[in-house]
Amino acid sequence: MKSIRNILFLSPWVYRAMRWLLGGVFILAAATKLMDPRGFARLISGYNLLPEELLVVVAIGLPIVELLAGFGLVFNVRGSVSVVSGLLAMFLAVLGYAIFENLDVDCGCFSVEEIHAHNRLYMAFYRDLALLSVSFYLCTWRRFHNRFSVQTID
Repeated sequence: MKSIRNILFLSPWVYRAMRWLLGGVFILAAATKLMDPRGFARLISGYNLLPEELLVVVAIGLPIVELLAGFGLVFNVRGSVSVVSGLLAMFLAVLGYAIFENLDVDCGCFSVEEIHAHNRLYMAFYRDLALLSVSFYLCTWRRFHNRFSVQTID
């Protein structure tokens, strides 16, 4: 048990790999949305959560925040894990709403026509839970290192 803790919470390489993985996911998601903001705005409108006037602002602004947060994770910018965690919590809430309301919409996480499977919203929900667990690991790693004053390479 002690060796697992040492690998997960003492190795800066595992922390760095998880940061880069999550950051890369957010950069990829943002880039695909920014390539087709109109399509992303149409997708957002399917959730019926925003007024028409805000669709374009959110369709451009949200991917920009995702992109900045992703690069923040890659370059270990303070606060980026918190931003990513907040975004993931918001995505989970929206996906949960869509599942609860039985909406027939695509997730829109990576592209406009991302998942064509029958349970696409459930798959996106579980994927975002997994990403949130990576975010939780990053927060825990930092707290562990701050608490015990362990020096890191970064």
